[in-house]
This record gives sequence, structure tokens and C-alpha cells, in this order.
Amino acid sequence: MSNRPMTLTVAAAVMALEGLTALLLGGYAGVETVIGRPFDLMSSIAVAAFGIIVGAALLWVGWGMIQSERWSRSPGVLTQIFAIPVSVTLIQSDQRVIGFSLITLAVVGLVALLSPPTTRALYGDQDQPSG
Repeated sequence: MSNRPMTLTVAAAVMALEGLTALLLGGYAGVETVIGRPFDLMSSIAVAAFGIIVGAALLWVGWGMIQSERWSRSPGVLTQIFAIPVSVTLIQSDQRVIGFSLITLAVVGLVALLSPPTTRALYGDQDQPSG
């Protein structure tokens, strides 16, 4: 059994959910681009590619968290910080369910990533004096 704290597992689950959502939305945009008649083909392709790339990157960061990799914390925190204004925009655009869901995930992700157990798991007890 791993000694990974529950907070790091929660953060990885948040990243995985966000990544899977972006990947699926990018794939959906890609399928709609192929079978539909997009107003601007290049923009539609760009949106689909962006969603797929971002989704894959978020899943990779989540995988890094599962592996207790130090590098995964910074992109995870940054993702949650960026999710907050996106959430507010969604709420203001009358997409309240999606907006409140995303802001809830972002807050849960931030709390999990910045919690002391996560810090200890990723960075150890660096503030302990040696002696």
C-alpha cells in the first residue's frame, strides 16, 4: 500500500475529472467539426485540438500526482487558479450548474494541493532541522 495521503489522491481525482472533461469536449468539438458545417473550419479545428491537448495534459498532471511527483503540484495549482475566473464567467453566462460545479472542483483541488499532508508527501519535512 502506498503512503500517498488522501489529499493527493483527491487532487489527482480532480485533475483527472477536469482532464477527462476537456478531452471529451475537445473530441466532441472535433466530431462536430467533421460531421457538421462549422462557420469557421480552422477555428473549429483549433478548438477541438486545444481541448484534446489540454485534456491530455491535465490527465498527465493527475498521473504525476498519483505517482507523487513534485512537478505535478505547480501545474495542478495553476489549473485550479485559472478555473476560478472561468467558473465565474460561466455563472455570469447563465450556465450556473457548470460554473458552480467547476468552482467547487477548483476549490477542492486547491485545498487538497495546498494541504500539509500533500506538501509533506511531495517535498518531505524540509523545514525540520537536521541534527
